[in-house]
Amino acid sequence: MSLRSFLRAHPCSRLATPPRHRGPHRRCAHSGGDEPVDATLIRNIALLAHIDSGKTTLTESILHAAGHLASPGTVDTGSTTTDFLPAERERGITIQSASIPVRWKAWSFNLVDTPGHADFGMEVESASSVVDGAVVLIDAVEGVEGQTKGVWAQLDRNDVATRMIFLNKMDRVGASLRGSLLSLLEHRLHRLPLLISLPLASTSLAHYTQAEPGIAGLVDLVKLEAWWWAPSAPMESGNARREMLDPALLTEGAAHAAFEHDEHPLLEEILPARTRLIEALLDTPGAASERLTEELMNLSDTPSPVSPYLRLPAQSILPALRAATLANAVLPVMAGSAFRHVGTELLMDFVGELLASPVDVRSAEAGENQRQGQRQGQAGRGEVKLMAWKVGWDRMKGWMTFVRVYSGTLHRGAILWNTTTGEKERAGKLMLIYADAPVEVDSLPFGSIGVVLGLKHTRTGDTLVSNVKTKSPLRAITPPPSVISASVIPATRADALPLAEALASLARTDPSVRITEDEAEAQTLVHGLGALHLEIVEGRLRDEWGVACAFGRRRVSYREGFFALPEVAVEEYWARDAGAKKIGARVALTVRSLRESEGEKDDPRWGGNAVVHKKEPLKPAVHERSSLDPLFHVAQGLQTALSSSPHSSLPVIGLHITVDSCKLDWGSPPSVAASAAASALRKLLQAAQPGELREPFMAVTVHVNEEDVGKIVKDFGEKGGDLQQLGAGANPESEHAYPAEAVYVPPAILTPSAMPLLEQHGMTVRMKRTVHALVALSKLLDYNSRLRALSGGTASFEMTADGFRTVSPARRLEILREIGRA
Repeated sequence: MSLRSFLRAHPCSRLATPPRHRGPHRRCAHSGGDEPVDATLIRNIALLAHIDSGKTTLTESILHAAGHLASPGTVDTGSTTTDFLPAERERGITIQSASIPVRWKAWSFNLVDTPGHADFGMEVESASSVVDGAVVLIDAVEGVEGQTKGVWAQLDRNDVATRMIFLNKMDRVGASLRGSLLSLLEHRLHRLPLLISLPLASTSLAHYTQAEPGIAGLVDLVKLEAWWWAPSAPMESGNARREMLDPALLTEGAAHAAFEHDEHPLLEEILPARTRLIEALLDTPGAASERLTEELMNLSDTPSPVSPYLRLPAQSILPALRAATLANAVLPVMAGSAFRHVGTELLMDFVGELLASPVDVRSAEAGENQRQGQRQGQAGRGEVKLMAWKVGWDRMKGWMTFVRVYSGTLHRGAILWNTTTGEKERAGKLMLIYADAPVEVDSLPFGSIGVVLGLKHTRTGDTLVSNVKTKSPLRAITPPPSVISASVIPATRADALPLAEALASLARTDPSVRITEDEAEAQTLVHGLGALHLEIVEGRLRDEWGVACAFGRRRVSYREGFFALPEVAVEEYWARDAGAKKIGARVALTVRSLRESEGEKDDPRWGGNAVVHKKEPLKPAVHERSSLDPLFHVAQGLQTALSSSPHSSLPVIGLHITVDSCKLDWGSPPSVAASAAASALRKLLQAAQPGELREPFMAVTVHVNEEDVGKIVKDFGEKGGDLQQLGAGANPESEHAYPAEAVYVPPAILTPSAMPLLEQHGMTVRMKRTVHALVALSKLLDYNSRLRALSGGTASFEMTADGFRTVSPARRLEILREIGRA
């Protein structure tokens, strides 16, 4: 008996046993949630990166620098503030995003630490939908990696225009400032990455000649200020020595306190780096760059042996730099080491100076109070509109809804309407959450991020408003498509009900987890974004919800695509007897294949299909609720039919469906429209020829010692993989790379431990190579063990989803046999 059948036979309204999050409840200084905050000084910032690039370490360094932590925690010891779930501490990875408010100088930051693993991309998607800016971390040894491009695409999709790059781990062997900057151009992240600081590997010249790794400080190119740590001083925030660089001495090539020798390699790079920085701003249209141009010309007309590019003050550069950053004309880049706390304070200064506030960036969907150019006070006095970007559960507090306030001020006890469901909600307590330590407040003002308790029906992506007449929701948050599934089996019959309730609760906290029923095999299936994702779900059910269950064999989620279906009109009348009367509905649809060759795209909310009504996209029925709108039930019916093809029982993709009409018989409930729509689409597909089968492919990146490269390449070939690239670093001459002519590209000597420099000095190193390939997910389910055997445990890999691809006839037969349809 499936869980759904069991629940029908044993109805119960008891809530699922909630998980208990055991995180470190630290006393944190906070800005005082009830104090009025100038919205122009708010910075809603996400920290994003490829896995293991140092996001959580940077968060700890920021909290330490801001005085929130007496000593920063570490990922290795499981003592970080934002990674408080047991699974996060056990594995040393971030699984869910965590928001934490930080007061830095005059600014109020809401930092969102996000996961780096592709299996938890839903957390990145929801976080990037509510922030105004992002700091993207890049491992300076590896450069741009697979998930770096993944999170960059998510920022593009959510229109997060203001971004910065933080080149982290500059203290590691092989860290390359030059290579990392070139990788930004090679992977086309931005046309004009702009270095705003230079790393100081050491104050000693001998350190450079011996090509030793390390970082001892930074040079701020905007303010012409050196930050460095004496060799005997602990490298912690607040211990840095600071000195304004004298332009006259720089012109003469004379040493400062931060440089022990006149021939220090960093000294001669400060002028060309600052010159390129200023010239890039001069080419940006706008009033700020015009003022900068005029001031530079005035300085050029004044006789002086010192370059005007060195005499230009920071207060003249910053407005133009901020305007260019807001316009996405430049991409500010700085380097440092979060683990060594080098660059943390300077990064926070630049985040406050350059990235957007809620007043700067207004979503067009946020209503009349959010139009560009309005004053903050007008937005604050308007109706309340907020986005629920994350939903969590706590044993003591109940449902916790993380929200971003887009207009107005949300007060405790306010009545809100959910524009998705039409239901009324009451905001209970309002909180600021320092990772998992709550601070209760009376209100959440415009632009802020906080938590609302007491919302019973709200889910991730819902828009809540104070005016019931408001019909313009904010942009929805769409979960990525699932690529893998597993059956979940309760240990005993008594565990079936707690398991069903726990799954429902878990799916509400993580919308990328999808629960379906396989009626043919009487099984409940859990769908996720990867094998690790399902592994974490299984552990959370067992450890946090206390449910006794087991997951079956992992199964890849295939799709059946109808990409050659001509336009067909279908009309279905569905009726049944309900008591003493007959109820029914008539639904008319026009169905055809998506015209991909003409650039027609699917709607991600419909899982690879597109559904329209009166030439407008029809929203899927994301909530299970009673509705008087027949179109809501038509959407439910279409979702049911699309979830299982009559030919293969696989989800259907590639269809464009137009809902032409929906008519109910007199006295019939709107819910009968769901049965009519499902029947119409199912009959049409049954009459059509079977579609092509597609399976998910993954972009795999393997980091392996050079002597093992041949084994990895051969193994990919045996798995039917497509080898994409084999290399050891960025290739600036790639035909797809952005040109580097307008960009200041520093010499390799500035990061002396980089691999090219080691080779120049005749030093032998065990070189790591990188293998990029596209491989079917079905061939990678046990790849961790396979790679360990091939490389002797020295290689590592990561993979990200790369869409679905059509399978060969032989592979089609294999899949049909696997799912019992051959």
